[in-house]
Amino acid sequence: MCKVRLRTPWLSALGLGLALAASAAVAQTFSETTEVVVVEVPVQVVKDGEPVRGLTAENFEIFDGRKRQPITGVEVLDLSITTAAQPAEDASVPSAGRRHFLMLFDLSFSEPKSIVKARDAAKGLVKSLHPTDLVSVATYSNATGPQLVLGFTADRRQITTAIDTLGVPQLLDRSADPLRLVLNEAKATAGQVPTGGNESQATDRRAAIEAALIDTFTEYTVASERSNDQIQRAAVTALTRSLSDLAKLMGSVEGRKYVLYLSEGFDSSLVQGTQDTERQTEISESAQAGEIWNVNSEERFGSTKTANEIEKMLEEFRRADCVIQAVDIGGLRAGNDQGFQRKGGKDSLLQMAKGTGGEIYENYNDLSAAMGQMLRRTAVTYVLTFQPNDIKWDGSYRKLKVELKNAPRGARLVHRPGYYTPKPYKQQSPLEKLLQTANEVMSGEEEGSIVTSVLAAAFQVPGDKAYVPVLIEVDGKSLLANTQGTGLPTEVYVYALDDTGAVHDFLTQTLPLDLAKAGAMLKQTGLKFFGHLDLLPGSYSLRVLVRNGVTGASSLRVVPVEVPQFAQAEAVLLPPFFPEPANRWLLAREAPRGEQKQVPYPFMLKDQPYIPSSRPVLASGQAAQMALVGYNLGTGELKAQSKVLTPDGREVGPAEIQLVESEPGSSPHRLIATFRPPQLQPGQYVLQVTVTNAAGQAETSTTPFVVGAATSG
Repeated sequence: MCKVRLRTPWLSALGLGLALAASAAVAQTFSETTEVVVVEVPVQVVKDGEPVRGLTAENFEIFDGRKRQPITGVEVLDLSITTAAQPAEDASVPSAGRRHFLMLFDLSFSEPKSIVKARDAAKGLVKSLHPTDLVSVATYSNATGPQLVLGFTADRRQITTAIDTLGVPQLLDRSADPLRLVLNEAKATAGQVPTGGNESQATDRRAAIEAALIDTFTEYTVASERSNDQIQRAAVTALTRSLSDLAKLMGSVEGRKYVLYLSEGFDSSLVQGTQDTERQTEISESAQAGEIWNVNSEERFGSTKTANEIEKMLEEFRRADCVIQAVDIGGLRAGNDQGFQRKGGKDSLLQMAKGTGGEIYENYNDLSAAMGQMLRRTAVTYVLTFQPNDIKWDGSYRKLKVELKNAPRGARLVHRPGYYTPKPYKQQSPLEKLLQTANEVMSGEEEGSIVTSVLAAAFQVPGDKAYVPVLIEVDGKSLLANTQGTGLPTEVYVYALDDTGAVHDFLTQTLPLDLAKAGAMLKQTGLKFFGHLDLLPGSYSLRVLVRNGVTGASSLRVVPVEVPQFAQAEAVLLPPFFPEPANRWLLAREAPRGEQKQVPYPFMLKDQPYIPSSRPVLASGQAAQMALVGYNLGTGELKAQSKVLTPDGREVGPAEIQLVESEPGSSPHRLIATFRPPQLQPGQYVLQVTVTNAAGQAETSTTPFVVGAATSG
């Protein structure tokens, strides 16, 4: 992966502060960014089929072309020592070390019943993967080419839905997610598929799904031996060209990549010539007798053109560091379900697998057991990092070579053969942009050139789910950087993930900003976006990505959010809110989506609405108004205390806080306070507030803030 890192001085210091806060904000430091092209090379070292552990940077040498590169970093990912309970989106896992499995169901070179049976084998494999492994689901047919059903995700529920339905329209109610990380399984409508109920109903439902799949896939199964050779070769050519394009797309995905190709394969005689000995004898006798009209050279020797197309496709997969693991699904059907059997398919699948360093799996209903050795072999990954200084932004391919030093005798090294340099955003295809954006969201790695800050907190509303407003502040200067023209489509993506990587709600929107009208306001301050999520009680990681739709510049923020058990009357103190002056930002609000609930505006003071700052900037020693919101805080007089901490949790001194007014009868309980930070140097801090009721019960919450230069008066 050739990753472009846009680094700013405040990023490293911010990381520790976020862990302390229930809401998150970044510093108001709009310094210049530095572009650093970082190439990450995932490497496996294997001996006797098992991974070799304990290696360091001293054991490797990297050559970019012929030039030896200094290794600037080494990260080790060992999936065998991490537990299944580990969060799938653990930020400690380097993106380049993660395994990505693209499950590609071949609809044109497979019988429909084989495809239906192959789904169970694929779902069995998903259960055996590590929580940090990402899975995508796609289909291929000559009629439509590759179709992405689900993007790379750790959400096992979404993966199961994608495998069950394989994108068939009558089985899916396609969600509005542009990144294709979320699917909605259709209710009992077009396909009349019942949901829920007893085992009999579940069996009927499975049968209805299979019938719908078979009806749909029968239309795509055109490349069979029932067709003539010319039609079959055209189908193979279409396959190789489509998969070549798919391989190029996979080159833009970080990490180790495997295409699990579920197919019955095409007739290998189209490439190699007939393998029927009797037919070979007939052709040879006709040639010797001079009966040239009875000799078909392509039937005798195969098609050189088709062979070249296949080799070009395999080379694209090798360049993308993508291994094809071929699964012959012809043997998955039951004995009385064999139906039409393809010939020569095994040889073509073997060619695709071996040509990319993969394996072929035959007649396996349990793919997890069959691929167990591959999973063990790739459990340990060394992610080597270097920074080339002569990169051209043209999307060109550069060869890599990694050598092993002072390693155990017999150890074998496997690494990517090269990488693609960054391509200008305007030259990327829509699917490339989709995969890039989804990869950034799922990576959980905070970085980017656009300065943003995020505030999120959970409010109680009627129903099982909480109302979670999400306020995103975007610095205008960093958003506008290098933008030409008068239109600026600003893309906003918000996804709420639990600790298993499952997506519970999302919000995406593109804001068409007219710079002729809004440019001045953007340059002065920036954009403030107000959206919301609906979430059940639990702990979530909010992934908030903002992208300039013209230049491709982006920024990802990861915000922890805790949704309390409101229904159990749990005592809660939300993060402190700092109201800010009106008309400071260019404001934008989310467009209507889903079920529209009438929810009272959550940010109120004395019956007056206000907008809280996502990035409070306070003056040292100067008082600022603050709003406190709590639930079930008890009756009687409330007292408040506060501390100021550094981002790493060190207390820097007491802070003055005073409760000015309280609304004890309201729900939620709202308090107005003033907060005066102590004399502090400009920088980033964390405010910790504790509210104690008359019974001595205390609730604590935190929020980050920034201290600017002190002002007089």
